[in-house]
Amino acid sequence: MVEAIPGGRAAVDRIRRAGVPVGVVSNQSGVARGLIGAGELAAVNARVEELLGPFDVWAVCPHDDADGCACRKPAPGLVLQAAAALGVDARDCVVIGDIGRDVEAARAAGARGILVPTEVTLPGEVAAAGEVAADLAAAVSLALGGTAEPREASEPRGTAGATGAAETAETVETAEVAR
Repeated sequence: MVEAIPGGRAAVDRIRRAGVPVGVVSNQSGVARGLIGAGELAAVNARVEELLGPFDVWAVCPHDDADGCACRKPAPGLVLQAAAALGVDARDCVVIGDIGRDVEAARAAGARGILVPTEVTLPGEVAAAGEVAADLAAAVSLALGGTAEPREASEPRGTAGATGAAETAETVETAEVAR
C-alpha cells in the first residue's frame, strides 16, 4: 500500500508553487532481486503521482548493491540523471532524503543534501549530514532559502518505509514523501 505521509502533498505543492521542477529519485533493489516487477513498480509510481501530483522526472535505479552500478545511491547517477532530464546543473539541486545514502548521493553529484531523519535513519548518518531538518516542511523551507529549527540528532521524526523520493531540481528529494 502506498500512501502519502502527513504534509507530503502540501510540501511538494509548495515547491511547485515556487516554480521548482519536481522529480523522483529512488533505489529499487527489489527489481533486481525479483521481488517486484516493472509493472508493479510502474503501478507504485503511478500511485505516488495520484497522491502527490505529477513529477517532472523519475530516475529509478533497479539494481542491487552488488551490481556496482553508477546510479544506485550513494553514487551520484540518479541525481545527475534527474538534473540532466530537467535541464539544470546538479550544483543547483537540493536533495532531501531520510537516509545517509540520499545525502551522500547529493554530495557526490555536487548537489546540496538535507537529511530528514526517520526511524530508519542511523545516528551516524545524522551526524555526517551537513544539514538536518525536523520534518519535510522544514526541509522544504531550507531548500527554498528559508531556515528551519535545529534539532537534536537523537530525535528522528517522520515515517519509515519510504517507497520513493520526491525530488526537485533545485532538486528536493525525499524518501519520506510516500510510504
